[in-house]
Amino acid sequence: MEMEKSEGASSIEIPKPWQSYHTVYTNAKAGMDGVDKEKVQRIVYEMSKGSKYFENEERKEAVMRQKIEHMRDRCAKLTAADVSHYQKVAEKKISELEARRDLSGIWLHVDMDAFYAAVETLSDPSLKGKPMAVGSMSMISTANYEARKFGVRAAMPGFIARKLCPELIFVPTDFKKYTYYSDLTRKVFRKYDPDFMATSLDEAYLDITEVCRERSISSAEIAEELRTSVYEETGLTCSAGVGPNRLLAKVCSDINKPNGQFVLPNDRMAVVTFISSLPIRKIGGIGKVTEHILRDVLRINTCEEMLQKGSLLCALFSHSTADFFLSVGLGLGGTDSPQVRFRKSISSERTFSATEDKTLLYQKLAEIAEMLSADMQKEGLHGRTLTLKLKTASFEVRTRAVTLQKYISSSDDILKHASVLLKAEFPVSLRLIGLRVSQFSEGKDGGPSDPTQKTLTNFVKLGDSSMKNAGDQNSLGSDINDHLFMDVNETSVSLGIHETGNCEFRDPFANCVQQLDDDNQSFSNKVGEEKTCEPSINQSAQEEVNPIMVGHTPQSHKNEVSQLLGTDSLVPQQRDGSYRDGLEEADKSNNLGNEIVTLSNEKDQFMWVNDYKCSLCGIELPPSFIEERQEHVDFHLAERLHKEESNSNLRMLTPRQRCVRKNHTGSHSKRKKLKSLPKEGTYLPIDMFFCKSNQNF
Repeated sequence: MEMEKSEGASSIEIPKPWQSYHTVYTNAKAGMDGVDKEKVQRIVYEMSKGSKYFENEERKEAVMRQKIEHMRDRCAKLTAADVSHYQKVAEKKISELEARRDLSGIWLHVDMDAFYAAVETLSDPSLKGKPMAVGSMSMISTANYEARKFGVRAAMPGFIARKLCPELIFVPTDFKKYTYYSDLTRKVFRKYDPDFMATSLDEAYLDITEVCRERSISSAEIAEELRTSVYEETGLTCSAGVGPNRLLAKVCSDINKPNGQFVLPNDRMAVVTFISSLPIRKIGGIGKVTEHILRDVLRINTCEEMLQKGSLLCALFSHSTADFFLSVGLGLGGTDSPQVRFRKSISSERTFSATEDKTLLYQKLAEIAEMLSADMQKEGLHGRTLTLKLKTASFEVRTRAVTLQKYISSSDDILKHASVLLKAEFPVSLRLIGLRVSQFSEGKDGGPSDPTQKTLTNFVKLGDSSMKNAGDQNSLGSDINDHLFMDVNETSVSLGIHETGNCEFRDPFANCVQQLDDDNQSFSNKVGEEKTCEPSINQSAQEEVNPIMVGHTPQSHKNEVSQLLGTDSLVPQQRDGSYRDGLEEADKSNNLGNEIVTLSNEKDQFMWVNDYKCSLCGIELPPSFIEERQEHVDFHLAERLHKEESNSNLRMLTPRQRCVRKNHTGSHSKRKKLKSLPKEGTYLPIDMFFCKSNQNF
């Protein structure tokens, strides 16, 4: 008996440490079906243990376990009455979703086979048949199918890949080459769908409904013909999937990779049969965390089980997330026309070996700005919100954003403003830099609509008129003085979800954000703390100033204005105290920034209701939609800033406007005097049609 017990105890397998170490490298991917996953997981664990990457993975594991435990607690609190109620809710939603099923369209998803690696092999035929990865020892962008047999795949550090496959050959990335071949493939796509939807350099969705109808051929023939055309045009192979919607088409394109295709008929029974046994991880939008929550909490492994446990999904998840899960269970996906889709942002990012070298980081930033600008100009886009994404050597992800006064698209403008955001983060060791531009212009003529462009109403001044004659040109000096006081622009710099900086820029002769000086900024060293940037403004006219610094006027501009005003000082002469009041009033307008910072502090508390619904506009975005949620936050921040700037006009009134305000509302109100018309035949300047204050400058 004792021997049997000891044998039984020894037969119990003690879990090994790497078995609880979840990584993205052991998931199924095309070309990795025969990989020994436990071996890969063990090597990844041993190679990364003690590294910054390992520490970051442990932090993410802790967060994921916390989410799972929280979801389990919520599930345990559900009563039988709750489950019954949500069962009815789920059945109603399923009926509504089923009623919207559309089987009239035919969608084709095309995916290039190991695109970057295939392009490099095409350029260097000696690489053919050898395990090869595009990237470096720091990070891999993609791997060919020979390397995938060893467990090597994209987003894997190169030193781990070399351990898995000692014969692995590394080839540096060349995005100009990849973009060139991507453009060649898109020429082929346009022949079948001029409005195809490109999701990356190597993937695209095509609506081939009309092509099949016009040519009276099947979708399988179209897919075969397209793949042949791509190979003839580029020398590269691709895989295709055909289905009644985009979700199914994407899943189908992965079934017979590489250089294959799969067609799912537009039949409801065929769709239901196909989707029922499909693993949930095969669905785009279901990542590692969501997979673990569904599997470990609700025991959901296949798409069919989502329908079977629809009541729990409706009870535990937000409305939009539950609808998505139920749609997946039914095999429903997007079928809307590409014409109604509008791009909300455009981005570019690159990974490299971790470095603290400022020169190298600025060089990387310049390269990314150049690529982003080229993509924007290709699509005719101009945006106002620029977001900088950084990943530190410890794998901490930071985002910094600035909403500009004017729309930009050139690489110089992008680099200038991105450099300001990056400069504020030094000293820092980075392994990834990314740039994103959003809040695009919507000019009727297709060009950028500049928000700093003034209209005629900007120059209309209400108040008393006291002009000596219609042709009085002395008003030029007054207009310039007004401009010096009026053009006090505030730009909000969003520093991620928790951080906002407010910078005041007072250069009356520049419409763009200037470079910030290190001495004019103060940032907290603690991650997650609120950080505020407030450049100080030196008002001394005798101090030497740098033309590129914020809040200072270049000397050449200063001299020109001084000549126009007939004085040696940029600040007008004080006569009755109103000018000093004007400066004090303008300084008080800085308090507007505090309200913007308050918005940032409160944003985390009320921005997302139930962690999915925007409290400001009602739009629903699941937590997994990280990029979309960040863009949405940037949009509301920019919108709030615009409103705050509009409402701050009263606090930023010029001395002339304050006098006018007093004349209209105070006890010093005077009766208006009518203008005396000039003699007949004389030229009427535009000033005759507006009233001006009798305050002389």
